[in-house]
Amino acid sequence: MRFAVLATALTVALAGCATTVPTTMPAATPLAVQDDPPADDALNAVAWYQTSAERDLVYRTVYRAASQRLQAALADKTWDALPKEDRTTPLKGLRPAIIVDVDETVLDNAPASVRQIRERRGFDEAQWGKWVEERKAKALPGAAEFLSAAAKQGVTVFYISNRDASLAQATIANLRSTGFPIANDDQFLGLGTVVDGCEQEGSEKSCRRQLVGRTHRVLMQFGDQVGDLVQIVANTPEGRRDAVAPYADWIGERWFVLPNPMYGSWEPALFNNDWRQPAAQRRAKKEAVLDGAD
Repeated sequence: MRFAVLATALTVALAGCATTVPTTMPAATPLAVQDDPPADDALNAVAWYQTSAERDLVYRTVYRAASQRLQAALADKTWDALPKEDRTTPLKGLRPAIIVDVDETVLDNAPASVRQIRERRGFDEAQWGKWVEERKAKALPGAAEFLSAAAKQGVTVFYISNRDASLAQATIANLRSTGFPIANDDQFLGLGTVVDGCEQEGSEKSCRRQLVGRTHRVLMQFGDQVGDLVQIVANTPEGRRDAVAPYADWIGERWFVLPNPMYGSWEPALFNNDWRQPAAQRRAKKEAVLDGAD
């Protein structure tokens, strides 16, 4: 969610109807000196996410594909979208559910990223909390329609988010105001949710997935990060691929992934998960892993 490039204003003096051209142009008012954009400026990513037609088409494609699989998922009582380590309860007799992430999966927080760009700052927990409390995030294309249709068929939607549990009420209100089915507050499982018998590791969602799985058969999972679907043992590019490899056949049927080029745990995977490094150093490490087919 990060940073902006400021455009430079060009003042052009026109000579009106004079028959001779002045040899010098009038001096323009000096502009304030602007700092260079930060080394980890995500302007292109945020601009794409907020303005491109392609983004909307991707979201609609994913949610439409999910809608075409829903009946099969409901009919097959052995169908389950939880990874094996999260399925701790037998499926027989369990009610159907869908698990979705919130940010950049069903709600659009690009305005918060725009603010970071304009203010030339990185992620700030206090500013993020302020944004959430504003309850201005809009529904992403196709998300509310699909989930509402699923709810009408008896599917409970659980929102497993790494928004802090203290932001639950603002998040639930935002979800409801944008058309998402959330009949009970306990359908939102934020960071810090206590799950008896399971110890959460950092921001991993495994315990919360297990909690849903104790009472429900999970038909589908949706997210913009690998960690929304399965626990990542090693947050490296290879480790992230290894985490999803056993479930390759589930992609597009039980697991649905949405685009997010703005932020995510894929980024620190490129610099050993060490945010203490200076921004320029993090940028250099990200650039070093790129393949120019030289």
